[in-house]
Parts: sequence; structure tokens; C-alpha cells
Amino acid sequence: MLEQRIQQQFFESADLLYQVAEGLSRPLAVAAQMMVDALTAGGRVLTAGLGTSAADATYMASLLSGRFEQERPGLAAIALDAQAQGYADPASALMRQIQTFGHPGDLLLLYEAQASGAAAALLQVAHAQEMSVIVLSGTQDDDWRGTLLDTDVQLRVPHSRFARVAEAHRLLSHCLSDAIDLQLLGAGE
Repeated sequence: MLEQRIQQQFFESADLLYQVAEGLSRPLAVAAQMMVDALTAGGRVLTAGLGTSAADATYMASLLSGRFEQERPGLAAIALDAQAQGYADPASALMRQIQTFGHPGDLLLLYEAQASGAAAALLQVAHAQEMSVIVLSGTQDDDWRGTLLDTDVQLRVPHSRFARVAEAHRLLSHCLSDAIDLQLLGAGE
């Protein structure tokens, strides 16, 4: 019984990835181009996430500033710290950091696997800084979708289980990293 439940986790994850592959390929290409445009114009990518999504934001910043699968110069990416000292809640810490570090031409890459209720406020702060936004989200995000501008991109993984959304977000991060490297370096080996 336990083995079947474990196998079901794999099957459910694989099914979700197959279901979203076609629908997300175009917005992923647009998002990757947005990131390349920002970086090559001297802007930075600020990554952010609340709760366990903060780890995804840190991971993505390390892929950009370090490397993905090919050696290349580091790209200007900063993971914002939702646990910054002196703030009543993580969302307030992120808002302050977006205000402090975000400049026109920069891009906010926001991970929102679980609805936190703070996404709308973070988007508004980024827009006030004249930043574009890419949001990697899950299913329960209807309350802030109206905050997205035409220049923003949402990469939505429609699933009710947080674990499946988080798994897909890791793959989306890899897809973005690969697409950025392809555009900057050409096809690797």
C-alpha cells in the first residue's frame, strides 16, 4: 500500500507536467525573453517568494548568478530575503526590499506556490518601481490576477496540491535558465 502511494506521487507529478507543457511553453519563452532583455540592458532580476517558495527564489537567483548547465559569466540576480530582521511579516520585508533594490528596467520574478495573500501588494510595489513582473503561481491566486499588467507574465500551474505546483515550479526555473543560456550562449553540447 505504501509503495502504491509513493508511485502515485510520481504518476500525478508526471501527468501534471504533461498537461501543462503545451500551455506554458509560449509564456515561458516570453518570460525568458523578458529576463534576457532586462539583463542585457543592465537591469537585474530580483527573485522573491514567501514560505517555502522563498527557497525556489533563492535557487533561481543562484542559477542566474552562478551557472545552470553551461559556464558563463554570472548574471545580475538577487534573491530577496523574506525573513529580514525587523519586519512584522515576510511580505513587509519583501516589499521594503523591492522598494530599496528595484529600479526601472529591473524585473521581479515572484514564486507563489501557495496563496499567501501578499502577491497583489508585492506586484504593486514592483510596478511602482517601474519593474516588469513574472509570476510563477498555483491555482489559488484569483484574488490578485487583476494586479498584473499587460507587460507582466504569469506562469500558472493549475493544480490544487502544493507539492505538485512546487515540483512544476522547479522545472519552470530550469526551463527559464536553459532558455536564457540558449539566447546568450547559443546551443550547448
